[in-house]
Amino acid sequence: MLIPLDELVNFLRRCLNEHIGPYREVYLPVMPSGQDSPHSTLAPLREKTCPALDGHRTIDPAKILVYGARERVAPFDRESLPALLAGVKACDVKALEILDRALINEDFVDPAYKSWRDRTTVLSFDCTDTAPTCHCTLAGGKPYAETGFDANAARFGGHYFLSAATDKGRTLLDLIRKHVRVDTTHDRIPAAVEARRAEMTAKVESQNAEFARSAEYGRLRSSPPEVWKEESRECVGCGACTHICPTCYCLILNDESQAANFVKVRSYDSCQLHGYARVASGASPRPRVDERFRHRYLCKFVFMKKEFGSLGCTGCGRCTEACPGGIEFRSVVRHLMETPPGGRPAAGPA
Repeated sequence: MLIPLDELVNFLRRCLNEHIGPYREVYLPVMPSGQDSPHSTLAPLREKTCPALDGHRTIDPAKILVYGARERVAPFDRESLPALLAGVKACDVKALEILDRALINEDFVDPAYKSWRDRTTVLSFDCTDTAPTCHCTLAGGKPYAETGFDANAARFGGHYFLSAATDKGRTLLDLIRKHVRVDTTHDRIPAAVEARRAEMTAKVESQNAEFARSAEYGRLRSSPPEVWKEESRECVGCGACTHICPTCYCLILNDESQAANFVKVRSYDSCQLHGYARVASGASPRPRVDERFRHRYLCKFVFMKKEFGSLGCTGCGRCTEACPGGIEFRSVVRHLMETPPGGRPAAGPA
């Protein structure tokens, strides 16, 4: 179905002001107040916020909403109010699918994360622009979500084409039909939407042509140590790349119990920090920066692929933006993939 751009934003505001449907909170990309920036951030919808539903992904990943930097996980008794997460792009939707496999499975369930996922409806949006570091196509993705969303909005001229993929998504679209005048004559995505998607895909591929690489990521294991040392030379081990990554979920669990009050608090941890995995004797499995640097790349392209059936990198490019050392993630991967076990780079992209 088609809905005018302004009408969709108005509907989101009405969900809060008029208590339409179950949603008691709406989160979406907003432009920072008083700042001239092309980047949006995820925030709750408020009366004076300026939604930025189109464009490219936000500065911060959706992970910060569903997997907080610091949360109490035992006892877990936080009130769970239904929420709507709108405007997220394909790279973050794909990341949520990976987090689902890691944090809600037969062996382990993170209660805080599961509570968020159960009560949140995800309305994804096709990208209509790219950030300089966006590279979803290098990671096997597209600038539009193909799976993992409850409902999706694709720009179609002055309208959005809405489609649903789950019961939560169908509930959302039913509410929109009830409260907004929509055009339901389109029973499939218009050709113009497909054309825009193809155009955006070509744009992302074009801006990443110089970083083209093989998909045989198992080869990273055999990259020589001296190459890892060279690529990690500017790494300061700050953990910015893992904290901003939409799929990183390493945690440290602290006991903050007092007297009879049993309390466990989960906080972000990072494999890039010097103290990560250090044991009581002081020993560390990866004491050097280059070893920790190597582990992160293997985790994203080898370990997570084996564990979850999907690359741990969704191509959002946030790690490159956040790195104080200016390390270009795409360039590192390409260089490592081009370098044979002997150590001499190949003549061109693998």
